[in-house]
Amino acid sequence: MLPSRTAARLGRMTTRTVLIVLFEGVQSLDVTGPLEVFAGAGAAAGQAGSYRVRTAGPAGRPVRTSSGLRLLPDLDLDLDPDAGPDTGLDGPPHTLLVPGGDGTADPDPALVRRIARLAAGAERVVSVCTGAFLLAEAGLLAGRRATTHWAYCDALARRYPDTEVDPEPIYVRDGRIASSAGVTAGIDLALALVEEDHGRDVALLVARHLVMFLRRPGGQAQFSVQLAAQVAQRSPLREVQRWIAEHPGGDLSVDALAARAALSPRQFARVFKAEVGVSPGQYVDGVRLEAARRRLEDSASGIEEIARACGYGTAEGMRRAFVRTLAVPPVEYRRRFRPA
Repeated sequence: MLPSRTAARLGRMTTRTVLIVLFEGVQSLDVTGPLEVFAGAGAAAGQAGSYRVRTAGPAGRPVRTSSGLRLLPDLDLDLDPDAGPDTGLDGPPHTLLVPGGDGTADPDPALVRRIARLAAGAERVVSVCTGAFLLAEAGLLAGRRATTHWAYCDALARRYPDTEVDPEPIYVRDGRIASSAGVTAGIDLALALVEEDHGRDVALLVARHLVMFLRRPGGQAQFSVQLAAQVAQRSPLREVQRWIAEHPGGDLSVDALAARAALSPRQFARVFKAEVGVSPGQYVDGVRLEAARRRLEDSASGIEEIARACGYGTAEGMRRAFVRTLAVPPVEYRRRFRPA
């Protein structure tokens, strides 16, 4: 339970309606994750009603999620929110939440029109994961900064060049529009919205109830690292990538790697960037960080030993890399993420 002052504050909460859009192929966790956060904002303190969460789908018919789960919407997505309480809403939703899922990169025009219509009256419009494609197609991200799942950031930026796509943050807020990275990042964003609406005490209670950080350390880079980079087409470059992964503490300078690929340093840097999508230096930094993370999580080796093995030279060098990329030093990272 919350302290009495916070519980009393919860009792005075204004009820905000959150409308979650459902469609065929929707990602179930994009729906249920934020839903649990909003529900928990009141329920965890025994004060239900701070949010009224409703789901809406085409014609109000059941939809099947990308994992095969069948969801029954509360409302018809074609509803007129101003038509009165018989619709299940007392007016436009305070927050319209658009999840990701299959088909969002090639969205159904009818679905986009429905989202645009509902968004027009909402105070806050939120996307989770690839739901950002639906917001962009509806014209809601034009001239705004946004994010999505790291694997789809390039595609979002190419398709909607008038949107500033940032692949790093867990979530982005730009005016009344908010967008989150992939899947579980929708929970992080929902917690941030609860904190915005009701303060840190309430949001922290919900985070503890869900066994989560109120603010997760680091950005999407902590999850993508090597996954974000492509595998090179050319065999010599693939061999270089394998060598880097197997020898994070070795000489991974451009000159040394170029020699392994039998290319000049300048040609190697150009070809590597073209095929892998990042510079050799960026790729090496990512591999070293991933190697250090694995050792911190899985071994009892000391910080200095891990720093040397992963090419940082000193513990201070590794600390700077962790703080710069993950916003947490190695000692704290190990404390938080190493299995008990």
